[in-house]
Amino acid sequence: MRALISGAGIAGPTLAHFLSRFGTQVTIVEKASTMLTQGHNIDVHGTALNIINKMGLLTELKKRTVGSPTSPFEILRGDLADLLYQATRQDRNIDYRFGTTITEVVENSEEKVRVKLSNNKEEEYDLLVAADGQWSPIRKAVFPADAVQVINKGCYCVYATVPRTKADSGYWDIHQALRSRAVHTRPDNHGTLRFFITTIPPTPAQKQAWDSAARSHNRKTQMDLIRSELADIPYAPVPRLLEGMAEAKDLYFQTVSQIRLPKWSKNRVICLGDAAYAPTPFTGMGTSLAINGAYLLAGHLSQLKEGEHPRRAFEEYEKEFKPFVQEIQDIPWFVPGISHPQYAWTRWLFKRFIATMAWFVKIPYLSKKYGPKDKKYPEGLVDDLDAPYPQFSALAQQQVVTT
Repeated sequence: MRALISGAGIAGPTLAHFLSRFGTQVTIVEKASTMLTQGHNIDVHGTALNIINKMGLLTELKKRTVGSPTSPFEILRGDLADLLYQATRQDRNIDYRFGTTITEVVENSEEKVRVKLSNNKEEEYDLLVAADGQWSPIRKAVFPADAVQVINKGCYCVYATVPRTKADSGYWDIHQALRSRAVHTRPDNHGTLRFFITTIPPTPAQKQAWDSAARSHNRKTQMDLIRSELADIPYAPVPRLLEGMAEAKDLYFQTVSQIRLPKWSKNRVICLGDAAYAPTPFTGMGTSLAINGAYLLAGHLSQLKEGEHPRRAFEEYEKEFKPFVQEIQDIPWFVPGISHPQYAWTRWLFKRFIATMAWFVKIPYLSKKYGPKDKKYPEGLVDDLDAPYPQFSALAQQQVVTT
């Protein structure tokens, strides 16, 4: 089997690793000229840790984690992407091609999928995997526009890596400004500071301004809007942070949206990760969904007979995984609004709520009953499976890490 994967983020290399285990020849094309090590903090949860362990990477993952109140396995997205890349780049079955994109899906038939690459060459494969993010060019080229449901959560996020100074806290600091704005700063393990802005524009005019800036992909337009929106925030580090953001190499400006597809595949092309089911950062599950989905897809592909169309594997994968994805995407109605108070009195209520919760968790009985449980790793496996995790004989090779 020959597989082409578009995107060298999280889902693509994970899928490639497991496809290689049963002899699949994998090509990964990536628009960036080198491996991108950008991105902010992400969590790896539950079953995804089992999969990381099955790849033999749990120990290295633990070395790269950062302190977090939300997960013992929180890591910078760029560090996880690099970890997966380093684990797969010397695999003889996997060929990385950086600075390369798919410019056209020439054929997607019963017999093959044929693509034209940015070097003007055409190549044929047995399947094509779109693992190229929530605004996937491959999905756009293969699926009709009305087949993609984009659910805008009314929130916008901006982040960048900025220089860290002695004045910066060693903690995750959150400043809640009125008019539904929040400024986050958080030190990383690379000696820099992660600067993160989220906002829910309270008026139609402001929403239009944020929409236009997000679609523009123009740094000056985006920075002008950010400066104007944050100008009145009484938080001393803001001017310096904005100066650093303007010079950052990894400025990210985006609407917070979910992606939903009625069907994840079309003939020999299938969407994976955010391209198929972006859940939004508010779930804390985007990375785990990408890892879980990659493992499951590889497992079902491993059960195909030689020369068999991948349709059966695609259908089994979607049938097994989609209910779990839909559960994750079912975000409560008050998210993200609850953490973005518009008025002084709603901010006061939110802070009182957080203070009350902090008081409760200090009570030993309540903390033991309702607080996070210590994770156990019998034979390297996490004890709180939260996603489908069938065992496939072709993927059985495992390097076990015990704690």
